Amino acid sequence: MKSPRPDAAPSGAHLLVVDDDRDLLRLLSMRLRANGYRVSTAESAEAAVGLLAVERFALVVSDVRLPDRDGLALFEDIRRSNPALPVILLTAHGTIPDAVEATARGVFGYLTKPFDGKALLDKIAQALQVAGAPQEADAHAPEDWRAGIISRSSHMAAVLDEARLVATADASVLIRGASGTGKELLARAIHRASPRAARPFVAINCGAIPEALLESELFGHVRGAFTGAASARSGLFVAADGGTLFLDEIGDMPPALQVKLLRVLQERVVRPVGASRAEPIDVRILSATHRDLEAALTTGEFREDLYYRLNVVSLTLPTLDERREDIPLLAKHFLGTLAHKYRKTLHGFAPDALEALGTAAWPGNVRQLHNVVEQACALATTPLIPLALIERALRVRSMEVPSYAQAKQRFERDYLVRLLKLTDGNVSDAARLAERNRTEFYRLLQRHALVPSLFRSEGAGGALQESGEH
Repeated sequence: MKSPRPDAAPSGAHLLVVDDDRDLLRLLSMRLRANGYRVSTAESAEAAVGLLAVERFALVVSDVRLPDRDGLALFEDIRRSNPALPVILLTAHGTIPDAVEATARGVFGYLTKPFDGKALLDKIAQALQVAGAPQEADAHAPEDWRAGIISRSSHMAAVLDEARLVATADASVLIRGASGTGKELLARAIHRASPRAARPFVAINCGAIPEALLESELFGHVRGAFTGAASARSGLFVAADGGTLFLDEIGDMPPALQVKLLRVLQERVVRPVGASRAEPIDVRILSATHRDLEAALTTGEFREDLYYRLNVVSLTLPTLDERREDIPLLAKHFLGTLAHKYRKTLHGFAPDALEALGTAAWPGNVRQLHNVVEQACALATTPLIPLALIERALRVRSMEVPSYAQAKQRFERDYLVRLLKLTDGNVSDAARLAERNRTEFYRLLQRHALVPSLFRSEGAGGALQESGEH
């Protein structure tokens, strides 16, 4: 992966630089500020830990040799409290084993002094891009309402801004998006940001329940309303009273139920199956679909009057392809939770594994990414998830690019094997087809350790004949 240019990094990213050499600290700070970064400094590991406790940083650059402890020990402290925070180590005493150890433990970069200033800037920009550092404008914004939605994408930020605005009203919201984009997560976020946050949030997938059961699930039923109804049951509308009811995959709701749902939304009352009386309800409706409802309106599969009741405000979630900058953030977030689930010590992804995640196709969106990370996590035997596990989970092979000489050699051998098979191991015929004399053709066979007799169908006699012919 090519190193991104420094100006490709998040604008105003806040960096912590740790070094007991005041002159170098001042020089580094000047260079980083000149490239648009905010910089805080510390002259010891303890001072750095103190700053990390009260400030939010996008990256740490630290000397290895510090007066109170070494940079690797500081890195371990950082990883325990903030495993996603990238760390770059600097040293005047670097060795290859030190660098290998640091990288294996999860340090993003390791530079030996004196280092080229541009190399450091490129490494910082690369780390910020891979780690998915937040934009400065978002750094201190309260985000409890959108807990679980991991993103630094401007596309996603625009959707969340609209969701936050619409949450304060009581309008029905239709959430559109492909499968796996997080429609229920957004619905829960809207509920948490709404005045109904203290009341229930109830979700149901309209496409996953048979029509006969779906009516009872939504509206409830009285005892004896149908075979098997041994007792009365309140429906989900009543369960969500005062709160929010999320109707996922509303486009799959059967037409007969669409009529009944419309009546509930119009009259604000719900009548259980088999009941003679309706009861009032106070529920906000959020719905979601991956289907093209406008097309369903044209074919008559979805009612136009219900569509306009549900689609007071429409929000469309981007696919994962449209928010690729979120892939490192999401992958690391999933790895953290899954490592706990599988009781494994996992520090992150190897750089080529993270690059493979960032460039893969994601037809299943965020849900597919979670599944890929879970499979890799379940099979991992090392602290860093390697490329091989990611490729296995993605069901793709490593793309091997041979050198020109290797490719030529492979072609030549395969060509000779095909000729020998075609001519049943007869060297004269094979040489004639290749437009080469027999002596030159034998040299080619010897170069590739090919024995013509092995391609003859008449067995040992053929082998003797070929041997005598030579």
